[in-house]
Amino acid sequence: MTRRIRVAIAGAGIGKAHIIGYAQLPELYDVRYVCDLNPQRAEDGAREAPGSRPIGDLDAVLADPEVDLVDLCLPPLLHAPMTLKALAAGKHVVCEKPLAGSVADVRRVIAAADAAGRFVFPVYQYRYGPGYRAAHELKSRGLLGKPYALALETHWDRDAVYYSERWRGTWKGELGGAIVSHAIHTHNLVTHLAGAITEVAAFLDTRVNPIETEDCAAISMRTDQGALVSSSITLGAAGSTSRFRGIFEHVTMTSGTEPYHVGAGPWTFQVRDPARQAEIDAVVSALPEESWRFAGQFADIHARLTGTAERYLPSPEEALHSLELITAMYQSSRDRTIVTLPLAADHPLVNGWMPA
Repeated sequence: MTRRIRVAIAGAGIGKAHIIGYAQLPELYDVRYVCDLNPQRAEDGAREAPGSRPIGDLDAVLADPEVDLVDLCLPPLLHAPMTLKALAAGKHVVCEKPLAGSVADVRRVIAAADAAGRFVFPVYQYRYGPGYRAAHELKSRGLLGKPYALALETHWDRDAVYYSERWRGTWKGELGGAIVSHAIHTHNLVTHLAGAITEVAAFLDTRVNPIETEDCAAISMRTDQGALVSSSITLGAAGSTSRFRGIFEHVTMTSGTEPYHVGAGPWTFQVRDPARQAEIDAVVSALPEESWRFAGQFADIHARLTGTAERYLPSPEEALHSLELITAMYQSSRDRTIVTLPLAADHPLVNGWMPA
């Protein structure tokens, strides 16, 4: 019989999408608590997972010995301290992006998880869905060939209503702007398909909203597999879309434009040698249908916790690379220079990229 993991969700804003993901897997998860300081939001979230209890006291949740896993969907400034607190309470942790506000804090989280014998799972849901799954399968079989160039678009519409949450758009609350809160997922897809990023040149600006942090960016990158990457980011678009386009030696792939789940479909895979198109199409069409968003990652988390087969679960080390990349982007923009990765242990921004 499959063991059900007992989970508590902290934060019922973006956390509501997480709750729905767990509710799609009732044979794997038992949602015990939905915790939010806003009682109405906690109650609304709990209704998505019948049998769960709305609560406003996270300390009470952490004190419950029956809770195996705590899912943190809190404002970013709370991610690292609450992850450390949950680990100290003996819980496994799922944490929304960014895992922390500095490279040093991610390293502390990794060390604390190792010391506690618990897992920390950063959230990168873009890789779960039929489009990305097909790309991953082609990569795993060696059918893509070497990566040449990748073009990323994160073109969203964020206005005064979005920034009415007082922590958004602030260095202290959100820990950064669009490269932290919006583009982090597509940048992670690059590392999964075309290698770790080794060089970064970034232009960041605040052009759309009266906020502290950047809401536009143009970024160039190189990976350890030689791929050249461009990332175009704005929060001033007419409508919200995300797109991932990868040109590989044998295949050019193009994602759909679903903003919250670019890993979904439809993705297209065009082969440079037309004679091989049927081979690629056969691999893609043979994959089982999948429409999960967060539930895909939660299924992989269950597999890790129960010792069964997982697919491509994000690791804390990937979160560390993401945070190093963000750090490099801020340094590059401020110093007008190309920054190399990985960062040195004594890098001046290792403890955070907040402006002076």
